[in-house]
Amino acid sequence: MNTYKEKTITLLIPWMGDWPWYFSYFLHSCKFNPSIDYILLSDNKSLPIQLPDNVRIIPYSYEQFNKTASNVLNLEIKVSYGYKLCDFKPAFGYIFSDLIKGCDFWGYCDIDIIWGNIRAFMTDEILAEYDIISARHDYLAGCFALYRNNSQMRELFKESKDYIRIFTSSENFFFDETNFAFKEFGIGLHYSQIKTEIESMTHVVRRLQESNSLKAYFEFQIVEGFAGNMLWDKGTLIYRKEFEAMCYHMVRFKRKYSEESDINKEIPNKFRIGKKKIY
Repeated sequence: MNTYKEKTITLLIPWMGDWPWYFSYFLHSCKFNPSIDYILLSDNKSLPIQLPDNVRIIPYSYEQFNKTASNVLNLEIKVSYGYKLCDFKPAFGYIFSDLIKGCDFWGYCDIDIIWGNIRAFMTDEILAEYDIISARHDYLAGCFALYRNNSQMRELFKESKDYIRIFTSSENFFFDETNFAFKEFGIGLHYSQIKTEIESMTHVVRRLQESNSLKAYFEFQIVEGFAGNMLWDKGTLIYRKEFEAMCYHMVRFKRKYSEESDINKEIPNKFRIGKKKIY
């Protein structure tokens, strides 16, 4: 008898405010990753007419987040803007532990993303071997990261000597990534050579990886910038007609290109992404 069971993945995504124009693309590409569960927590009362079966939107507010996070962390949390929420991403598994019960991996992502085939990259072999997975090769990516759902990974953020300062400050430290040391990690400097104001999660993961306290997987699996020459075809994202990518992160693209915001916009099952436009 076949007892194979695919490892389950839940992505947690707080989003406050209006849905941006690219949200319809995000949702459409989620639909083509039916084995991934997406949980959005939002104060936006405007909901799509039809959500993909694997996407759940929970009514939520900054006030609710602050109350829950304060209780769970035993700290005074006062988040009032979206970018500050990013500092809490590594603690989502701890703060929202009730939402990830039973899943093998929890993680977070951004919504300025068009997904390719996630399972082509998050393979059984990788999920079996590694405790934490980044969509980038050089640092822990805030746009997509996975953590094994165990107590060590849910509380990994506590390994940073600065987490209390980070969580109780109104300042955004890019704690989930590098504390602004993107260039230094990008050129391959050792974490001990990269001096930052606070100890970021990339510092933490690299340090614990070196001491064999956890197994971390860093691999470049995304397309960013104004790459162009991409084809999205029924859930598969192909770059330059030969390279498959896990996703396109529109972090810069969305600043140059936009469409009318319509959460019920019908997205075709095949489209091209140029350097300046989606065709």
